[in-house]
Amino acid sequence: MTERDFYAVLGVPRTASDDAIRKAYRKLARTHHPDVNPGNRAAEERFKEISQAHDVLGDPEKRKLYDEFGASGAQPGFDAQQARAYRDHGAGADGNGGRGGFGGYESFEDIFGDIFSGRGGAQPGGDVESELTIDLLDAVRGLSTEIGIRRPESCGACKGDGMDPASTMTCPECTGAGRVRVGQGPVAFMRACPRCAGRGRVSTRSCAACGGRGTKEVSERLHVRIPAGVDNGSRVRVAGKGSPGGGGAPAGDLYIRITVRPHALLERRGDDLYMPLPVSVSEAMLGAAIEVPTADTPVRVKVPASSQTGTQLRVKGRGVPHLRGGGRGDLYLTLAVQVPAGDVLAAAEAARALDAAYVRAPREGWSL
Repeated sequence: MTERDFYAVLGVPRTASDDAIRKAYRKLARTHHPDVNPGNRAAEERFKEISQAHDVLGDPEKRKLYDEFGASGAQPGFDAQQARAYRDHGAGADGNGGRGGFGGYESFEDIFGDIFSGRGGAQPGGDVESELTIDLLDAVRGLSTEIGIRRPESCGACKGDGMDPASTMTCPECTGAGRVRVGQGPVAFMRACPRCAGRGRVSTRSCAACGGRGTKEVSERLHVRIPAGVDNGSRVRVAGKGSPGGGGAPAGDLYIRITVRPHALLERRGDDLYMPLPVSVSEAMLGAAIEVPTADTPVRVKVPASSQTGTQLRVKGRGVPHLRGGGRGDLYLTLAVQVPAGDVLAAAEAARALDAAYVRAPREGWSL
């Protein structure tokens, strides 16, 4: 069994303190978090690896078992006492009539592989992925919507085992128990029956309804809640809507990958929003209080006197809600002074009158 060293994943020595492990995890998590790297699959996989390493090394009991047995020792249901017995004594050829000193296994790692690989018939279902495109305002506000998906479902005819019910019989190897004894004495334990893969039954024919796959693809409509603050590349998890598990194990999950349509006026940068704000010449010159639409309710914004095109105003807390944690970003308004285009003669007369008000020419000292 080849496994990645969790200490190397976090970049700490095996003698690192709990505090050093926490600090290393936080630093790496900030760098590789999917929210910081939207759409970056490599960063997403790296973040999963970092989280898995911290989940083990950040827990004193899991870390102790990991140091002794590797990643297998930190998995749920791991029997350290039984594993030590096999490591220290082995079953030997006399104990099982098999290969070497591991009760019919090639190595100690093979024991772990059998315990945790799902050979016992109970194998968690895989995850499935779907896509959903939403508007920017829906990403800011969050929404409840209905989506259609196609996903595998356990075959009703064979109950997911892929065998023809009419030709199913009790497994002669384990007499229906699904488990067989390996080894003798204090180091003996039960493993999945190799003939029936732990099901306790065998069949001469595959299920005709599913072709022996154990699953059939079905269409389903789901009501899902998209949280406020999602962005391009965000994934929303719907528990239990993935592929069915085998042998009574739970189904996998559905992950909905989000794509956000651009908005005609709003631009998102991180959790901040940017929007142009058109103002008249007099509003820019004299100042004004203007009602501005936002993703929530409108707000009144004060435009300072003598504002120029390009002046930026900040509206605190009217940006995108932070996806993880409280608070939200800000809304930035960029002033765009609009020259009147109605009565040309009146506008020209007013413009000439304005020229007299300049203290210095607009392009004075303007050169390359």
